[in-house]
Amino acid sequence: MAVVDGARPMTAEASPPDSTDFLTLVVDLCLPIRGATLPADHGYGLLAALCHRVPMLHRNPCVGILTTAGIRDRQGKILLTPHSHIRIRLPIEAVAEVYKLAGKQLKIGSHEVQLGIPKIFTLKPSTSLKARMVTIKGYTEPDTFAQAAQAQLEKLKISGQVTVLQDKTGKPLRKTLRIKGHTIIGFSILVENLQEEDSIRLQQVGLGGRRRMGCGFFLPYK
Repeated sequence: MAVVDGARPMTAEASPPDSTDFLTLVVDLCLPIRGATLPADHGYGLLAALCHRVPMLHRNPCVGILTTAGIRDRQGKILLTPHSHIRIRLPIEAVAEVYKLAGKQLKIGSHEVQLGIPKIFTLKPSTSLKARMVTIKGYTEPDTFAQAAQAQLEKLKISGQVTVLQDKTGKPLRKTLRIKGHTIIGFSILVENLQEEDSIRLQQVGLGGRRRMGCGFFLPYK
């Protein structure tokens, strides 16, 4: 079970790190996903399918799951590509259990897909991090949402500047997530001017809620 990107090898049996090694505790497990299509909004369905295979994913509050990207059609679906994958962010001690997803089939609604062999990536610091969607309960307008996100950063003692991203027409990038008939509103955001330790910390803990449905999941932004 190799760790890519030149990082030192790690195993699920590694002993708990001391305070100086804390930032190596969380890794990303990336699994190729093969099939024809998925619902464009598949955060809830993906979580349910994964938890059916690995119940620990539902119980562990440290887990984040990033939904897969694809080519969106006009019927509310995405077409999967050879590069489509899901990314599970989790504590290193949980890797062995989640690694069992390799080669498994999932049924997400009426869509059937198969997972490939995972690769493990360590978190890398970046001065700018982007989240495709962040949700904060009670905040559905871009201005107040940005203020709430900034306040969460400060509570985490992370120094950075929150910006709600815009589309090509200059409108805030508002996103929605459907959960059992309810529509959850969020926004795409960018956090800039991060120091290395703050950057890793934000990737570890995220912002807002529903991290296991693709929200509050940050990646380096170039």
